[in-house]
Amino acid sequence: MGSDFVKKERYSIEDLVEIMSLLRSENGCPWDKEQTHESIRRNFIEETYEAVEAIDCNDPEMLREELGDVLLQVVFHTQMEKEKGNFDFGDVCDGICKKLVIRHPHIFGDEHIGEAGAVADRWDEIKKETKGQKTGSETLRAVPKQLPALMRCAKLQQRAEKSGGYRFDTAWTLRKLDEEISELREAIVSNNALRCGEEIGDILFSAVYAARTLDLEPEECLTASSEKFIRRYAAAEKIAEEEGKLISEIRGEELSELWQKAKNETKKRG
Repeated sequence: MGSDFVKKERYSIEDLVEIMSLLRSENGCPWDKEQTHESIRRNFIEETYEAVEAIDCNDPEMLREELGDVLLQVVFHTQMEKEKGNFDFGDVCDGICKKLVIRHPHIFGDEHIGEAGAVADRWDEIKKETKGQKTGSETLRAVPKQLPALMRCAKLQQRAEKSGGYRFDTAWTLRKLDEEISELREAIVSNNALRCGEEIGDILFSAVYAARTLDLEPEECLTASSEKFIRRYAAAEKIAEEEGKLISEIRGEELSELWQKAKNETKKRG
């Protein structure tokens, strides 16, 4: 590392910024120097999900480490822009501080808002004003396509509801689900692959709405089902092994029976 860098017992955010600058400098790390926003884009996503995993595990030590990895990504991308003369870490901090002050007028201004729900609504109002979003469709277009599909779908529905004219109850969403499933069956019969894809998308969209009318988070619901699938597959694999078989070789009705056994077994375990 740079000859002027002083190792310490404890480092600060200023040290992190300096370290990244040194790593990207002429005599820095060959790998760090050649990275671009695009080349480490996936790293940013992965580190964020690992921080979420630490939250789900309720593991403070793991969370501390993963938040550091997320912060590294912020500093890494910021250093690239500093090299181009666009902005530096101070500008990033200045921007978020100003945003927080503007969007909390009940703390930094004269407004009086007593409930958390009202605070969230006011936040959205100010966000629309500062971003110049005047119509409901503009707020929908502002939802990033890069979000996980279920998460993006839920956010779009939520914003449409807040803009008015798009709010349904659970009974309606269940009828809509039945309708979309019927349309998928028709598409399958017609052997139309494109239409099948559209109808499956409509089914997922309706399922997201059904979950939200029940105050459930669709992303979390699917995550839970995926974990349940892993448990049941593991149980099925074990049962097959005990019967002297390989699960990969089981087909048809026998596989259905095996899966039912695994389902019953995992239900017993809770």
